[in-house]
Amino acid sequence: MTAAENVCYTLINVPSDSEPPSEVSLKADLEKGEIKARTEALKKVIIMILNGEKLPGLLMTIIRFVLPLQDHTIKKLLLVFWEIVPKTTPDGKLLQEMILVCDAYRKDLQHPNEFIRGSTLRFLCKLKESELLEPLMPAIRACLEHRHSYVRRNAVLAIYTIYRNFEHLIPDAPELIHDFLVNEKDASCKRNAFMMLIHADQDRALDYLSTCIDQVHTFGDILQLVIVELIYKVCHANPSERARFIRCIYNLLQSSSPAVKYEAAGTLVTLSSAPTAIKAAAQCYIDLIIKESDNNVKLIVLDRLIELKEQPTHERVLQDLVMDILRVLTTPDLEVRKKTLQLALDLVSSRNVEELVIVLKKEVIKTNNVTEHEDTDKYRQLLVRTLHSCSVRFPDMAANVIPVLMEFLSDTNEAAAADVLEFVREAIQRFDNLRPLIIEKMLEVFHAIKTVKIYRGALWILGEYCSTKEDIQNVMTEVRRSLGEIPIVENEIKKETGEVKPEDEVSVAPAQKLVTEMGTYVTQSALSSSRPSKKEEDRPPLRGFLMDGDFYVAASLATTLTKVALRYVDIVQDKKKQNSFVAEAMLIMVTVLHLGKSSLPKKPITDDDVDRISLCLKVLSECSPLMNDIFNKECRRSLSHMLTVRLEEEKLSQKKESEKRNVTVQADDPITFMQLTAKNEMNSKEDQFELSLLAAMGSAQRKEAADPLASKLNKVTQLTGFSDPVYAEAYVHVNQYDIVLDVLVVNQTSDTLQNCTLELATLGDLKLVEKPSPLTLAPHDFANIKANVKVASTENGIIFGNIVYDVSGAASDRNCVVLSDIHIDIMDYIQPASCTDAEFRQMWAEFEWENKVTVNTNITDLNEYLQHILKSTNMKCLTPEKALSGFCGFMAANLYARSIFGEDALANVSIEKPIHLGPEASVNGHIRIRAKSQGMALSLGDKINLSQKKTNV
Repeated sequence: MTAAENVCYTLINVPSDSEPPSEVSLKADLEKGEIKARTEALKKVIIMILNGEKLPGLLMTIIRFVLPLQDHTIKKLLLVFWEIVPKTTPDGKLLQEMILVCDAYRKDLQHPNEFIRGSTLRFLCKLKESELLEPLMPAIRACLEHRHSYVRRNAVLAIYTIYRNFEHLIPDAPELIHDFLVNEKDASCKRNAFMMLIHADQDRALDYLSTCIDQVHTFGDILQLVIVELIYKVCHANPSERARFIRCIYNLLQSSSPAVKYEAAGTLVTLSSAPTAIKAAAQCYIDLIIKESDNNVKLIVLDRLIELKEQPTHERVLQDLVMDILRVLTTPDLEVRKKTLQLALDLVSSRNVEELVIVLKKEVIKTNNVTEHEDTDKYRQLLVRTLHSCSVRFPDMAANVIPVLMEFLSDTNEAAAADVLEFVREAIQRFDNLRPLIIEKMLEVFHAIKTVKIYRGALWILGEYCSTKEDIQNVMTEVRRSLGEIPIVENEIKKETGEVKPEDEVSVAPAQKLVTEMGTYVTQSALSSSRPSKKEEDRPPLRGFLMDGDFYVAASLATTLTKVALRYVDIVQDKKKQNSFVAEAMLIMVTVLHLGKSSLPKKPITDDDVDRISLCLKVLSECSPLMNDIFNKECRRSLSHMLTVRLEEEKLSQKKESEKRNVTVQADDPITFMQLTAKNEMNSKEDQFELSLLAAMGSAQRKEAADPLASKLNKVTQLTGFSDPVYAEAYVHVNQYDIVLDVLVVNQTSDTLQNCTLELATLGDLKLVEKPSPLTLAPHDFANIKANVKVASTENGIIFGNIVYDVSGAASDRNCVVLSDIHIDIMDYIQPASCTDAEFRQMWAEFEWENKVTVNTNITDLNEYLQHILKSTNMKCLTPEKALSGFCGFMAANLYARSIFGEDALANVSIEKPIHLGPEASVNGHIRIRAKSQGMALSLGDKINLSQKKTNV
């Protein structure tokens, strides 16, 4: 093992700007200095030895002048010094001076101060020389009977490490510790002793546990955790022991420690799949989520509940606990609420949907007019969406939900109101029996709607679904009420002139008459007043939108009026009433047009809106059957088709999910009985404790792809040429937030290369954690050097550097081999994700960095190009397959992905196939990428540019 790979227990920070002291001055300080000077000198010696200095001349000085001192700080520093100082001669024999050190530590093990005894015992855990430990064994045994628990627990640890490394020094350790454990009262000492028995002699540990299994609930939490681990390991290795210990795990679910409850629940689930066990574990998880204040803990435990739900056999048990799960909604954190609602929605069934809806309705009402928390609006959106999903899956619930949700159409938060509107639109289309109720509620809240987008949607719904004479007349009444007195232009001018009063200090510029495009006269006067005008406050909502220049709502109003007027003509036979209603609708449209062309609104009407209103006027004046059909049937048919497609997609995704979860068992598969399973067959089962330890160390085994190109060899980068004196290649292992470079270095010369050092530097958001240690390479020898690089964000990073070395015996300067650059692939950090259309649009508007990539490819098929981009960028296509199917010469699709750092990446693909250039013409167009950070947008653009063309493998 090279020096660089030795296990290091103690890390000391070294100030780089300090001057290295000389050996003579250190010797003087250690011999004759005050306690403070000796302490500083000893620190300097430790740092110099850690940096590779040998300092053999100081060893005897420290033994003579420093070792006998009783100062606690010096004793602590000496423990570090003896840990790192070389204790053997070059041929591997123990240094003679070490006998003196050994005697000093024997005295320390009998010292009256418990701190010195305990810290010496901790130091002995790190010693790897059995010759030094042998004389100390009686003193270490004696420490097991010391009055202070600090000494006893460190004595147990020392005995355990000595037994593990040098069993011959203390062969009776398990028996000794078992006897110690039986008589011990202190929790930490018992925990250490029990931990040793688990690893050294499991049978003794089980014997001890059997004797006190009924008192387990009275033990301290640290000992309970170790007991849970032992039970898991024993039952994992030998399933027949389950019945003996499962009652103990049940008891530990009632522990006062949250950590013990969490581990016990996790162990219970792995040991038993009985419904009672699953219910107990799930109940324990729910209690933990509610009682723990830390949101991270809540999220982790929620993930465990979600894992439980993934098992088809456990799902039914969890369905009975939906109401308990909903208690978690008392947590104010949005992420916790989001996961809880999703879990409840996945578990909802016809048995518990009614109770779920009642709870959600109460939660929605609670959020009304509550603004003390910034996430209240988002939480309301989540609740609305959950209720929407419940009503779609269980139509009987819709009648209970709709009246509550309709109140939120007048909410100032547009996002929540938009979700309600989408739900109402789907409900009114799918449930014919609820239409009268929805229309009635919609007419009630119509006047209170505050945002123009919601107003447009409400107008559309009323225009599309009002089918009786009374409802149509109510719609017209509400529109008139919302519009105010007409004609609007004259009314507004009267208001303006009527507000000017003699007593107000108002300066009036000379009035001038203007002729508008409609041919009417408008009097325009410039009024400047120091007091704010009240006219804007008491304007009806629709007039307010129009005066602000939002004439898109006017186009929507014209369409609605046209629909209801055409329907009114069909229903009412009286010609006079027909003409009167149509005339009123046309009057409203004309007055809105007049207003748009006047100079009163903040922004004039657009040509598109003028065309739309004019078309509606023309349709009403002619009343042709074709137009009647288009306005009153085709619109609804389109909506119906869209909702059907969406429902089919949801069913398909749910079917895929259920197929994933369903365990398919062949008729001729052998049945496995756990009780009859041989021990060696159990090894195939994964040990959860080992897996979690591997994951924490960052060395969890990933499942390699079946494709050999996606295996480890694909990640090997050649760094130097085959003819270079030193050949190097690196395997780039990406492990979430850090990258491990495993560099193979081969000496291709016949010389010994000394101080062969890998020097690396990074570009981008990468940071080199430590500098690789130099090594010596024999002729034609090879070695592996590991380097760790931390990653902070999703950005294209480059690692570059060189290898420098000295040739043994040569007088020349250091030699250098420049390495090829290693490009870090951002695809390791990007994962496909999904979001709603509304969220996509919102992010698209918010993100400021855009990268436009021009399509340059040899692919001739639009769909093939899209699939190629999805594969090479790890993004997910949000546009439904139905919308992309068929061939029309062009395609537009939205893509979305999220990085492991929580960064969002959006892309919009707009491509076309130039048919006039023939069937072999390549796809052209562009891809627009948007992201919050510049690095993400540029990196993704580079990736698309590099992988656009299809390569023939």
